[in-house]
Amino acid sequence: MSQPSAEPPFVRVHDLRRVFDVSKPWLNRMLANAPRQYLKAVDGVSFEIAAGETFALVGESGSGKSTVARMVVGLLPPSDGTVTIAGVSMNDVAAAQERQRLRRRIQMIFQDPYASLNPRWRVGRIIAEPIRAFQIIEGEAAINDRAGELLTLVGLHPDDRSKFPHEFSGGQRQRIAIARALASDAEFIVCDEPTSALDVSVQAQILNLMRDLQERLGLTYLFISHNLAVVRHMATRIGVMYLGRLVEVSESRQLFSQPRHPYTRMLLDAVPDLAMTGKSREGVKGEIPNPISPPSGCTFHPRCPLVFERCRVEAPPVIDGVACHAVNQGREAAA
Repeated sequence: MSQPSAEPPFVRVHDLRRVFDVSKPWLNRMLANAPRQYLKAVDGVSFEIAAGETFALVGESGSGKSTVARMVVGLLPPSDGTVTIAGVSMNDVAAAQERQRLRRRIQMIFQDPYASLNPRWRVGRIIAEPIRAFQIIEGEAAINDRAGELLTLVGLHPDDRSKFPHEFSGGQRQRIAIARALASDAEFIVCDEPTSALDVSVQAQILNLMRDLQERLGLTYLFISHNLAVVRHMATRIGVMYLGRLVEVSESRQLFSQPRHPYTRMLLDAVPDLAMTGKSREGVKGEIPNPISPPSGCTFHPRCPLVFERCRVEAPPVIDGVACHAVNQGREAAA
């Protein structure tokens, strides 16, 4: 797996926030004398990704992982904070032209291969669309040849250009989605749970393909997943999210061997113990709270085995890669 580069980070996300107005219509609020309601989907997330690295975001459904992914690629504007890729701010209006040139270097692979491909287009046209949009190659014959090369690169046949998406299996469709992402000569690819809709055996094939392409092409990945086994296979570093915040960021090996945050420990304990080590394990208790009215202080405190009074009133800052009052005071040693 590619190691982090000594160069400045290729991707820098700083204090990223996204708030959604989920209020009822004005008339309903007036009749019920109800205030507006806001949902903090992402609340102050910061991380960096070096060129050639895979940075993974993990957490339960509703933790804000996919919202972060969409803000990073520009599909969703942030309420606050900045996303900088290759030195260009994605929300800098003054650099609109430069940002547009940067977009060809950024692509996204979506979760559902059945919904991410246009069912009315043939595969050749689907893959060629980024080439035409960014005017990378001129001439239909050259574009068609390039589409065939990309299909070969992801383990399919050039003749598949003439087929429609419904003629392929789920794993093959995801290969087509990867080929489309590579069509613009992308360097940074955001993968939003790209294998969660696939069979286990097919998942392994797709993950191995993505790692091989990373080695060959020097790709940088932001990998979104709730599957810790997948993350362990792919990631150089891992960020654990809970209710819109990063609670722990660590090297992959260190996180799996020495998890520090109580939530990270609970996630790892929920993974089936196939080796049957006999070690005492405790799965994740409770459910993620309502993000419209989150708990005060540390939002994890209602489920945390290390909770004490400070946790209920004060949100913990990220110190040495962990956002936890108990860890900062050494209380986890007794857990």
